[in-house]
Amino acid sequence: MNQSNLRDRKISRKIRYLKDKVASVGIAVGGISVIVAILLIFFYLLYEVQPLFASAEVSEPTAYQLTNVSESPPLHLAIEEQSELAVRLNSSGVVVFFKLADGSEVSRFEIELPSEAAVTSFALDSEESGVFALGLDSGQVVIARYAYEISFSGASNARSINPRIEYPFGKDPYEFKDIGSIAVLGLRTNRDSLVIAASDGAEKFGLLRATKETNLFSAFETGGDEEFEIEQAYATSSLADLEQIYIDGDQLWAYFVTKGGYARLIELKGAFESNEPVFSVESQLTEAGVNPTDIEFLLGGVSLLVADDSGQIAQWFLIQRNEEVKLEKIRQFNSSYVALREITSEQRRKNFITLDLEGNVGIYNTTSHSASFEGRLASPEAHSLAVSPRGDSLLIESTGGNFQRLDIKNDHPEVSWSALWSRVWYEGYSEPEYIWQSSAATNEFEPKYSLSPLAFGTLKAAVYAMLMAAPLAVCGAIFTGYFMAAPMRRQVKPLIELMQALPTVVLGFLAGLWLAPFIEKNLLGVFSIFFILPVCILGASFVWTVLPGRIRHSLPDGWEAGLLIPVILIFSYLSFELSSPIENMFFDGDLRFWITNELGISYDQRNAMVVGIAMGFAVIPTIFSIAEDAIFTVPRHLTYGSLALGATPWQSLYRVVLPTASPGIFSALMIGMGRAVGETMIVLMATGNTPIMDASIFEGMRTLAANIAVEIPESEVDSTHYRILFLAALVLFLFTFAVNTIAEVVRQQLRGKYSTI
Repeated sequence: MNQSNLRDRKISRKIRYLKDKVASVGIAVGGISVIVAILLIFFYLLYEVQPLFASAEVSEPTAYQLTNVSESPPLHLAIEEQSELAVRLNSSGVVVFFKLADGSEVSRFEIELPSEAAVTSFALDSEESGVFALGLDSGQVVIARYAYEISFSGASNARSINPRIEYPFGKDPYEFKDIGSIAVLGLRTNRDSLVIAASDGAEKFGLLRATKETNLFSAFETGGDEEFEIEQAYATSSLADLEQIYIDGDQLWAYFVTKGGYARLIELKGAFESNEPVFSVESQLTEAGVNPTDIEFLLGGVSLLVADDSGQIAQWFLIQRNEEVKLEKIRQFNSSYVALREITSEQRRKNFITLDLEGNVGIYNTTSHSASFEGRLASPEAHSLAVSPRGDSLLIESTGGNFQRLDIKNDHPEVSWSALWSRVWYEGYSEPEYIWQSSAATNEFEPKYSLSPLAFGTLKAAVYAMLMAAPLAVCGAIFTGYFMAAPMRRQVKPLIELMQALPTVVLGFLAGLWLAPFIEKNLLGVFSIFFILPVCILGASFVWTVLPGRIRHSLPDGWEAGLLIPVILIFSYLSFELSSPIENMFFDGDLRFWITNELGISYDQRNAMVVGIAMGFAVIPTIFSIAEDAIFTVPRHLTYGSLALGATPWQSLYRVVLPTASPGIFSALMIGMGRAVGETMIVLMATGNTPIMDASIFEGMRTLAANIAVEIPESEVDSTHYRILFLAALVLFLFTFAVNTIAEVVRQQLRGKYSTI
């Protein structure tokens, strides 16, 4: 019997030991798996983000020679959309289309010029449109366009690209009667109009605008020559050394630039209305002794890029301050110490490419104010370059018809740390700002990827939520865990923890569609609650203390809090009822309107106050549950010992219970903060989702989490927008990781400090 018992005990110990081993291994595997999963998430986010900061890659050049071309540099060089063909226009009006891969000629056209007329100037509308103008020594201007017709044929559905020359504004030349030979020319077109600025290079200059009427059925009209309504304006001014003329993308301003870099601007609308062109804006584009070597509009025709013989490029555009229009220098790029020969801009991004006298090529982006690539790719004889519409091919021409073709991989040039986190001076703005705007309807749009307003909005939402949740949750946990009677605690705590089961999408729905309009309509009533309720609760508590003992002792200890429920309900109702006459008396019947008009504070219906209340309601159960457990589990002998030594319950709470429970309370606050930072649905539905940096409680915001939820479904995979959303997720991940790490360190220090109490 004894041996049997001993054997059973041995077996029981072995089984218990085996269970302990299995449990310890299982716990270890589970813990390590969680750590590995978190690391995998981190490295995956890092993998998606890393390409954003990679430099451009340029392939080895493919060299070839184009036969039957003149020795003079071309007037224009461009690449077709599919990077299969290139076009070259020379000063004789001959347009040559050739294959980009090997330089074999595809077709050749001659621009139809008046007899015995010679080309004296050239102007390009934009790389996107392909429309160009040739100024003649007869005072005439011919408008043409190079275009491509794409067709598919054969069993394999092979693509065929057929180049052609078109005359979108008619074959007849436009004539400037008061100008002899056109030495300098500027052009800008859109679908229905064109504006030409021309000068003889001395004193005379003229403006011409041609427009055609369009209607609903214009697209169905075929055949016949279109008629244009032509307006002209001429002037005589001191335009000595005039080098170039440019017209902005909206056909609002004409830029006249001299050889020394002095720019004079004419407002076109007023010039055509009054028939008297007047220079209204003037600015020096280069420093003293420095001359511009090439000037070109950036994509969109808003910014002017000025390259000079000191190797620098400057970006200029018009801004309006105090009702005065100025041409402002926005930023500068130090390309090299060698004079720049040519500058060209991309057709779909705010990129531009430079070529200097030594054959060095640089690729830059204006928004990020950074260089994607800098290096020597050509010989010093290189004089012209062209970039494909997609920015993936580069063509460089040197003397003798020699060409170099290069492939470019430059996926995310608009991203830099300064563009993500610093103020950026975007086109059309009067000063640098923090802006998030990831998409627009046109290719000319300048993407704005500032994460600062999103990070600010995340912190703003979390702070207002914690201002709402932390005092209520912690104070409620203190009362429930220390003062409340056990039977009442068993009813209250599960009820509050049940609040945590409410879906945040439901809370966001209620906050956006019910709470936000309710607060807007009863703004004074909401504000008065925060002041009236504490006073009324203290007053009711004081009244309870002065009541006769037989009344106070008739209620069991710990149940007094139940008496505050009708107090809260009654005075909350009175706060809203009394707010209306107070509004009529002091705020003209509408506090919201008074705040906007008298204080100048804008009010959005879905604002930080709505988010603070709704998200605070969602965070309260988390903080309350953890903090209450920490307070309730403080050993009773510590409390009893304090009371036995003569301390009051409040002194015992302050001196003994709270220090002992402080690690748990701090953990509760940090977990609640993490919940608020990562909350998505409430801030998505209860705010205006406006990415602004404004701490006002009456303004909305956009958080990192909400921005990811809104934009990730419509972002193109592997695009800059797509990867920046992953960067936002990485920032959110690192932020919560840092907060949790700091919280754990502080918690351990508090535990070590108060564990000896």
